[in-house]
Amino acid sequence: MIKQILSILVIVLIGVVAGTLFYLFYPENWETTTVTLFWGNKVEDPEGLFCERVYPLERKIKGATDNKIILTLEELLKGPTKEEMEAGFFTTINPGVKVQDLIIEGRVAIVDFDETLEQAVGGSCRVGAIRAQITETLKHFPEIDNVIISVDGRTEDILQP
Repeated sequence: MIKQILSILVIVLIGVVAGTLFYLFYPENWETTTVTLFWGNKVEDPEGLFCERVYPLERKIKGATDNKIILTLEELLKGPTKEEMEAGFFTTINPGVKVQDLIIEGRVAIVDFDETLEQAVGGSCRVGAIRAQITETLKHFPEIDNVIISVDGRTEDILQP
């Protein structure tokens, strides 16, 4: 009798865990939210004179809304879609960059990226553009006033022109 009850409990527990995991990781069940991303734009700045000037673009994404800031950063790192590029948007962030950590302390976002962020990055214009894209995207959240960018935990010697 006890063996049967334990078997039933195990089956129910497996069902609950499987259902929860299915719900959490099946994209159709995620909430859709609109985020604002900031990139350069060749239409707004055709001569490329204003390196640190970035322009907002709203994009709908799916995900858990309690992770909205990290989801937004990851969306920024994907870069513009083909349609967005046709509208003039472009990124100066290297492809394949990953967020390693994001901490919000007070009104400051501290975001740590992997080394891909600074690979083959040179020139003050490009460095300024990368910083602007990340900073303005994060500062669009009302709870963030300042942004500290790091690479593998380093803040001092990163993104140098």
